[in-house]
Amino acid sequence: MPNLLVIGDDTLAPYARALEGDGYEVAHVPPGAEVDPGTARDAIIVDLSVAGEDPRTRKQFAGSGDGETPPTIAILTRDQLDALDPAHAPDDFVLAGASAEELCARVRQVLYRRHGVDARNMLTLGDLVMDLANYTVHISGRPVELTYKEYELLRFLATNRGRVYTRETLLNKVWGYDFYGGARTVDVHIRRLRAKIEDRHAPLIETVRNVGYRFRTS
Repeated sequence: MPNLLVIGDDTLAPYARALEGDGYEVAHVPPGAEVDPGTARDAIIVDLSVAGEDPRTRKQFAGSGDGETPPTIAILTRDQLDALDPAHAPDDFVLAGASAEELCARVRQVLYRRHGVDARNMLTLGDLVMDLANYTVHISGRPVELTYKEYELLRFLATNRGRVYTRETLLNKVWGYDFYGGARTVDVHIRRLRAKIEDRHAPLIETVRNVGYRFRTS
């Protein structure tokens, strides 16, 4: 399921509960808290109305929109909205006091724009359909049996399609920083994935020579 980071005080608890009710895994931390860099986030919700001056909080969305950092939804006051710098704007925003339903809708829209995931947590890329809530994969309507790591590797590449990732980065993102296996682990899982989801006329995962792998954008 998508993993969200919510940064703000206790007033954001209703938002966090609503997002969990929508099927997201939510980590709610106060402004300035240490955040585990090894945990992949699908999106960040940050309350700038109470944490706008905290440097660690602002750093969370400093690179938002570049395709590398998670998309960010900011909670802003009207004054902050009027003073917003377009060059450093979040991916989306709601005004302080917005309903939980509006925030949930914004999160769904941001995830769809960035990852192609719709409101039902379905990722559709040509003949490939991934149900991110139920951990299932279908190719042309045919169910595909994947191991957990095969699924997580496919999910990471497919939701970041077009970007090239080294084997070392994939090890960190999929297996975690405490995994001590070698880069060959990635190669083996890529080979197994290809055998299960591709045919020679429709390659999905591309090898970038001397670099790593990426999921094709078309």
